[in-house]
Amino acid sequence: MTGQTEQTEQTGRLIVLTGGPGSGKSTLIDHLREQGYASSPEAGRGIIREQVAIDGPALPWKDPALFAELMLGWEMRSHRIASAGAAPVLFDRGVPDVVGYLRTQQLPVPGHLHTAAQRFRYHRRVFIAPPWPEIYGRDAERKQSYDEAVRTYESMVETYPTYGYELVRLPLAPVAERARFLVDALR
Repeated sequence: MTGQTEQTEQTGRLIVLTGGPGSGKSTLIDHLREQGYASSPEAGRGIIREQVAIDGPALPWKDPALFAELMLGWEMRSHRIASAGAAPVLFDRGVPDVVGYLRTQQLPVPGHLHTAAQRFRYHRRVFIAPPWPEIYGRDAERKQSYDEAVRTYESMVETYPTYGYELVRLPLAPVAERARFLVDALR
């Protein structure tokens, strides 16, 4: 499946950081937000917090397909909100991540999800954080093992190019150096 590759001024402002859990994406986005960049929070963590608070069923360890549907809705809404503005926005994952998530769970990817990944476009260059065992850690929302984090990374490496994106691998480096790398790569 080849995705749409045309980049508009609007989609060129929407910048995705992807990769496995615990690879430093959120830390990098937090650092860049402190430098004045706008950002969109990660859907997965937000949904997990909300579902745990209400003892809901849409958790990755209870119903991964339902969890994926909520992530899709969150990502589409975040995309629409960011598209309405004029400034660049950093996304902690994007719609194709939901496809990759379902693949890691060995679940079918419904047609409407492929349609969403083709219609909700981002900057053609997607930044991917490789697995980094020295910084990986579990927490209340990140229950995956390091091996699962590696499989998630590999799934994103396979998924994003199928929708026409070019992956740019982030260096395993301190956050300030990673931030300079990302900003330079966007110029």
